[in-house]
Amino acid sequence: MKKEGYPIYLDYSATTPIDPQVASVIETHYRTTYGNASSIHSYGRTAKVVLEVSREIIAQSIGAETAEIFFTAGGTESDNHALIGTAFAQRRKYGKDHIIVSAIEHHAVLDCAEYLKNHNFRVTYLPVDANGIVIIAELERLVNDKTAIVSVMHANNETGVIQPIEEIAELLKKNKIVFHSDTVQTIGKIPVTVNDLGVDLLALSAHKIYGPKGIGAIYIRKGTEIDSLLHGGSQERKNRAGTENVPLIAGFAKAIELADNGREELFLLASKLRSLLKNLIQKNIRNVILNSVEERSIPHILNVSLDSSVYSIESETMLLNMDLKGVAVSSGSACTSGSVQPSHVLLAMGRDAKTTQATIRFSFGKFTTINEVENAGRIFCAIVQSLPKK
Repeated sequence: MKKEGYPIYLDYSATTPIDPQVASVIETHYRTTYGNASSIHSYGRTAKVVLEVSREIIAQSIGAETAEIFFTAGGTESDNHALIGTAFAQRRKYGKDHIIVSAIEHHAVLDCAEYLKNHNFRVTYLPVDANGIVIIAELERLVNDKTAIVSVMHANNETGVIQPIEEIAELLKKNKIVFHSDTVQTIGKIPVTVNDLGVDLLALSAHKIYGPKGIGAIYIRKGTEIDSLLHGGSQERKNRAGTENVPLIAGFAKAIELADNGREELFLLASKLRSLLKNLIQKNIRNVILNSVEERSIPHILNVSLDSSVYSIESETMLLNMDLKGVAVSSGSACTSGSVQPSHVLLAMGRDAKTTQATIRFSFGKFTTINEVENAGRIFCAIVQSLPKK
């Protein structure tokens, strides 16, 4: 997949390279399926068939009904639609104006919460414990008859920690509260089935599973009341105006199909790679903090921090040094890694600000090799060993 001599890519949680089979599907449809799916002529009908077959494939992947899948421009739009659309619908119809989001959500959710706060909604941030797992007892205390929606991601994008979604869903169901979960980091990595999870709204994205950027979907459980975000057309059964990008949607369907077929194999590979890298780092570097508990996290991410009481360095410096040595990694979320601000996820877990700013996230995918991980680990250790200590 990757050309010889290219840098080692260990940032799969930010985005994945496109699978050649997916690229082929997209290219074919760009050349042949150019009709508007809303048109009634033969070109439009052809596009409509591809659109609906793709919708069915994605629905089957997560155990949903085909009519519960709506295409968006990606995970961020899906999160926006879930929170904003539900909040306004719940306030208008039932007078509910309280939102709960976990403190470790992606900024696609956290920034929505701030937006809603500016529109006179009350927002509460659900705390997590030292392992980054939401505290159920706190959620039980926080929910009330004015709570419109709760949002807790399936697995964290920085640490890989898996949340107790089923337990949360049971609690919210008793209180008749809408439940949203961002599953962008878990689709194609661990089983994601809407009825098993118990969610009402779920966000998906193609570019995390070797599909194209710019396409995603939102699952909306039948009967869930939600306002549209985009207006100007009746596409997606009036839930999301705008001409559907049929080639990218077909690519998304192919990507999720391939991800489902290769999920167990990828899980085993990622587990092996994480264990190899973790052991290599712990053997060669002292005062390293692991930011997730293995048995409660997806194995596709290894997030490590350098103890700020020993080392004096920031993530950006380490990232540049790693990049100069031919290794592509990140300091956390790709949406915030260009910022010098400490990770809100690690801060919520109780890490101090300086330690969070000396953090590296390695993330693996199906094109990652053992040799790459070994080389990356040696390079990282050599860089850390060269650092001056306090």
